[in-house]
Amino acid sequence: MDKSHNFQAAVQGLHLARSLADTLQIVADGVVTGLGYELACVNLVRADGDLVVASFAGNSAAEAQLTGRVGSRESWERRLGMGEQWGDLVFIPHTEGRVLDDDDVPQWYTDGPAPRFEDEWHPADRLFAPMYARSASGASQGELLGVISVDQPLTRRRPRPDERRDLEEYAFQAGVAISNARLRANMQRALVRLDREQQTLRASEESFRQAFEYAPSGMAIAEMGGDQHGRILRTNDALCRMLGRPASAMRRYTFSDLVHPEDIGTLLRTSAEGGRAELRLGRRDGTYLWVSLRNSVVADNADGPRFLLTHVEDIEERKRREFDLAHRASHDTLTGLPNSAELHARIGARLCALREHVPDAPAAEADDPYLGHADEAGPLHTHVWAPVGDDITHGLAVMFFGLRDFKAINTRFGYDAGDGVLVEVARRLGQAVRDGDTVARYGGDEFVVLADDLGPADAHTAAVSMQSRIHLPLHLGDQVVRMHAGVGIAWAQCGTAPDDILRAARGFAS
Repeated sequence: MDKSHNFQAAVQGLHLARSLADTLQIVADGVVTGLGYELACVNLVRADGDLVVASFAGNSAAEAQLTGRVGSRESWERRLGMGEQWGDLVFIPHTEGRVLDDDDVPQWYTDGPAPRFEDEWHPADRLFAPMYARSASGASQGELLGVISVDQPLTRRRPRPDERRDLEEYAFQAGVAISNARLRANMQRALVRLDREQQTLRASEESFRQAFEYAPSGMAIAEMGGDQHGRILRTNDALCRMLGRPASAMRRYTFSDLVHPEDIGTLLRTSAEGGRAELRLGRRDGTYLWVSLRNSVVADNADGPRFLLTHVEDIEERKRREFDLAHRASHDTLTGLPNSAELHARIGARLCALREHVPDAPAAEADDPYLGHADEAGPLHTHVWAPVGDDITHGLAVMFFGLRDFKAINTRFGYDAGDGVLVEVARRLGQAVRDGDTVARYGGDEFVVLADDLGPADAHTAAVSMQSRIHLPLHLGDQVVRMHAGVGIAWAQCGTAPDDILRAARGFAS
C-alpha cells in the first residue's frame, strides 16, 4: 500500500473510535502508520489549561516514561510561538531548541550524529502540529485542544511541503475527531444521569431538555413502534438550522422522507437502537448535507413509551476532504487526469461489461466529435492490435499516445514549460473525446484514451483527430513549437489482462 493510501486510511480511522481514549491513541498511532514518523505524542489540554501526555506511539519505553506527565500551558505557548511557522505547524530547529531543554514539557531525548547536510533531521529538532476546535463552518481556528508532537521522520529529512500539508491536514482531522468524541462522551454521560435519576424525574427532564435544546449538534426525538414509527416529534434548533427547515415542518417528516434516495438502505439498516450511519439528508433548498446519524432509545418514564433519540452531526467538511484524498490517490497531480492505477481499474471494470453483439455503426457524419483536421505536416498513421481470433467489430478501444521529443522541450525551455506542455496536451485530448470516454495520464509523457463502442475505422478516425490536435502549434515564450505523438490502438476484450492491452498499445505508439 503506497503512502497516499496509508495517509487516507489513517484519516478515516480517526472517526471510527468509540471513546475519547481510543480516539487519542488512534491519533498517535495514525502518525506512525500513515504519515512516516517513528514517534508521535498527543498532548491534550486539560480543564486547568495545562497539557497532559494522553497517548504515545512508536516507542514503548518512551510511552511508559511520558504518558500521564503534564507540561504547563505557559511552556507550551512559548514553544508554539518560537521557531518557524509552516502553516499551522511549528518547527523548532535544534539550533533554537536548546533553550527548551530545561522547561517542564515532558519530552523524549533521542541520540544521533549532527546533520551532514542542510535538510537532514537532527535528533533535537522539534515539530508540533496544534489541534484546534473549529467554528461551525470549520473555516477558522477556535480554542486549542492539544498538540501532536512528532519525531524521527522515516526519510531522515525535514518534511517536504507536501508532507507538511499532510501532517497539517491530519491535525485538523484529529481535532475534529477529538471534539466529536468529547461531545459523544458528554451526551452519553447525560443519558446515564437520566437513567440514574428516575427518582428526581423533574430535574432529570430539565437536564435532558437543556442538553437536547442547546446541543451544538442536531438532535431529534422520534416515535418508536406503532403506526407512526419513525415520525419526528421534536427537533432542536441546531438540526433545524442544519437542514434549513422550521421545527413545525420537521414534525411532518420521518428521516426516511429526508434521506437521499441512494442512502435509504443505509438508514433502514441502522434504524435500530445503537445504530450508526453516515448518509445525506435533504435541505429545504433541495441540496443534500452529509451527516453522521446515531440512535439511542430513551423512555418517557419508568413504565412509559420508548422513543428514539437521534444525534445528527454535520460531517460535510470531513466528507469533502475524504473525497479530495481519494481523488488525489487516483488522479495525476499535474493534469488532474486519472493516473495509471485508476486507468487499470477502469479497464478491468469495463472488460466484461462490453456488449457482445453490436450492430455496425453508421459512417461518421461531418459533425462527428472525433473528425479532426488534416495536418499540413503529412498523413498521420495508427497501429492496431487485438487478441487473435477476437471479433473487434465494436468494443473498448485503448488508444495510447506517446509524445515524441518531449525531453528536448524540458532541456530547451525548462521543466516548468514541460509541465505546461503536458497540461495543454491533456486539455486538448479532453476536448477531443466524447462524454463518457476516459483520458488518463499513464506516466511521464504518455497518455491513454478509453473509448467505448467503436469499430476499427471509427477508432482510427478518432486517433487521427486526437493526434492532429496534439500537433497543433504551441507557444512557448516567444517561440512556436509543435508536439508530435506516436499512436497505438489495442482492443479490450473480455478475458484479456489490462497490462497486456496497454503493453500492446504502447508498443505500437513507440
